[in-house]
Amino acid sequence: MKNITVIILAKNEESNIGRALNSARFAGEILVVDDGSTDKTIELARDAGASVLKASLNNDFGFHRNVAMKSAKNDWILFLDADEELTPELVDSIQGLAEEDTRAGYYLKRRDYWWGKELHHGETKTARTRGIMRLVNRTRGAWVGTVHETYHAEGSTGSLAGFINHYPHQTLAEFISSVNAYSTLRAKELYKAGLGTGIGQIVLFPFLKFMLTYFFYLGFLDGPAGFVYAFLMSFHSFLVRAKLYQYTRLSGDKS
Repeated sequence: MKNITVIILAKNEESNIGRALNSARFAGEILVVDDGSTDKTIELARDAGASVLKASLNNDFGFHRNVAMKSAKNDWILFLDADEELTPELVDSIQGLAEEDTRAGYYLKRRDYWWGKELHHGETKTARTRGIMRLVNRTRGAWVGTVHETYHAEGSTGSLAGFINHYPHQTLAEFISSVNAYSTLRAKELYKAGLGTGIGQIVLFPFLKFMLTYFFYLGFLDGPAGFVYAFLMSFHSFLVRAKLYQYTRLSGDKS
């Protein structure tokens, strides 16, 4: 399959995007949707032969994934984050698909590298074993959700051999900053949906999240990196519900 557009949503990703762009060179089109970068992200994208669409994402990732799909030249779209890369095996699997493929999309397996270690368990286990919907036919579905958006496929789906390699927030400071930012977006999404929370959820959800990812999903087998990852993701769960409580029960700034 040659008629594929790779779409990368980016903002100030000069330290990451080169790896993503290089792995996507097989595609008929690379489209970088830039959210006001002030570094060399746009320059690097254009140097790699990518088209650049400047658009403010306004923290609504589902909406802008749909907008980006409409701007693409091809019906088959592969979404790649700036801190990710496609392995050669996955590229071969994609190129082996028939042009007349009738599926609505494909799940692509992703493996996460953090603190210089590949994580095999815990929070990342589902993406590593089942995969995430990233290769889609834009005529047979749409993205839903503001943050942690999902692709609702209208038709059958499949999976491919190979991996997306993911290199998220490589320092603790970056991880904490990301947890804070995304917990705010998620809390606002729940607030707009009319959902609320209470002290029980604020206390129990983070605890259960940690127990699930660290023990049931065997995050402890990933050593210190697995513990810190599980702890910070449970902290994310705490922040979502604490901020949601602030929005629904208290007056004042909702930021």
